[in-house]
Amino acid sequence: MYLLAQQGQMKVPGLIISNESLLECEDVDKPLEQVYNVACLPGIVGYSIAMPDIHWGYGFPIGGVAAMDVETGVISPGGVGYDINCGVRLAIAPVMFSDLTEVTKKALLDRIFQTIPSGTGQSPGDRGLSDSDFEQLVHKGARFSIERGDGFQCDLDAMESGGVLEDADIRAVSEAAKLRAKHQLGSIGSGNHFVEIGEVEEILSPDIAHHWKVQKGQTYILIHTGSRGFGHQICQDYLNLFVQKGFAEDLADKQLVSVPIQSIEGKQYWAAMAAAANFAFNNRQRILQGVRRAFNQICAVKEEDIRLIYDVCHNIAKMETHPVNGELKKLCVHRKGATRAYGPGSMELAPQFRVTGQPVLVPGDMGRASYLMAGLGNPLTWCSACHGAGRARSRVQSLKAWQGKEPIEHMRSQNVHVAARSHRTIAEEMPDAYKDVDLVVNAVQEAALAKKVARLHPHLVLKG
Repeated sequence: MYLLAQQGQMKVPGLIISNESLLECEDVDKPLEQVYNVACLPGIVGYSIAMPDIHWGYGFPIGGVAAMDVETGVISPGGVGYDINCGVRLAIAPVMFSDLTEVTKKALLDRIFQTIPSGTGQSPGDRGLSDSDFEQLVHKGARFSIERGDGFQCDLDAMESGGVLEDADIRAVSEAAKLRAKHQLGSIGSGNHFVEIGEVEEILSPDIAHHWKVQKGQTYILIHTGSRGFGHQICQDYLNLFVQKGFAEDLADKQLVSVPIQSIEGKQYWAAMAAAANFAFNNRQRILQGVRRAFNQICAVKEEDIRLIYDVCHNIAKMETHPVNGELKKLCVHRKGATRAYGPGSMELAPQFRVTGQPVLVPGDMGRASYLMAGLGNPLTWCSACHGAGRARSRVQSLKAWQGKEPIEHMRSQNVHVAARSHRTIAEEMPDAYKDVDLVVNAVQEAALAKKVARLHPHLVLKG
């Protein structure tokens, strides 16, 4: 851990969770400037926090955490991000990956590619959500999809917040936002979103892995996506509104435009953000069910036998109670590119996770590894941990580096098969565009934010 001393207009110090090798990244100066700017926001308590996967973002750094006093603090769309409730879910299939033949693997990836929409735009052949559907979806969360046959009741116990944020209100959402999302439920989108299938390569905490029924060699499914155009439009709508109302005046960075949590505008954004979060829970639920059906059709695995381990948000703000100067206080915790990591005994967790701590899902890149971790509930970071490896180079830089090369063939040579609507996306998302996830999770474990449970190795990847 490193401290960024309180100076200038900072109301709290900065806290950087990292190590020397990660801090040597040439792009670290700009994200650290954002850590400074976040520390100047009204009502912030504790620290302006950066995780080891930190990189430059809109307003807040990606990998940023900030908690605001509910009575005196602000809520910032830039502290949540455009892709509201972008998150990850991990499921385990009851088949050893080594038992899948090459023919089966290809058929499985082909089926998933055919049935789960990816890339930009709408989902082909989808009749879309009616106004009535939308209202139910934003208020019920993931239960909306499960009631319609896309999943099982037990899935809800393996989702952060039970797969629903209760304060959602469709009246806080614009018609433009609803229109953008009408045909996008059940699609992964583009950019760094994916469906990944691979092998549990190594068990690092046997007791916890046993409790979660995760074994070496099993086949895992990792899904990364969020609220698609719905969340993006909501973020833009409220950024525009806040700027128009003058809330961006006197800010060092206009992208940090924020409003008091208790203001009318703050409550409206909160209700709209929750609506987008509930859309995202449903989106990942629909995608998982599509993968379950593909396993059933190609591998004869029963859908109900593919267990959801956990679903986490990593672009969200939440009302939580934490100790501040020896007293419990209600805080609005912004996590942008950061994952909640409650520890053992937390009553915020479903009963099956109170013994072990919350599962923390850390996708790396499509060539090296991802990690399953267990939260330790560190109060310094408001029980937060990293959300991934973090970019080491921009999409433009990665595209340039792979220009004239064959990224798909390169990945195949690494025993990773990739399918995507766009070859450009693959070039932008090559493994060398990301930090080494091993270094990132080591820094998280050394700082006692979470502990490693299992290392996951990718083999089949669907990109946008």
